[in-house]
Amino acid sequence: MLFLRRNINVRIMNTATLISGATFENVNVRMPQSDMGFFQQFADKMGWSVQNKLDLLDRYIASRPKNVELTDEEIMEEVRAIRYAK
Repeated sequence: MLFLRRNINVRIMNTATLISGATFENVNVRMPQSDMGFFQQFADKMGWSVQNKLDLLDRYIASRPKNVELTDEEIMEEVRAIRYAK
């Protein structure tokens, strides 16, 4: 019997420690997608937030500046300056 497993990465953040001002740890976990439901329930009971990489990317894209007053040429100049800086 062949079992297909799709690994997903999640980021765990304890929201209780964020509220109290204590330190917190970001943790990446690889697990089969079939275990994600159980893991989400466990994280909810512990007060953790769980985000996968797509959630993080979506949040990053949503937070980007909307009205950038740069031309494509100016952006490429900056990219080249950083890419080829010695």
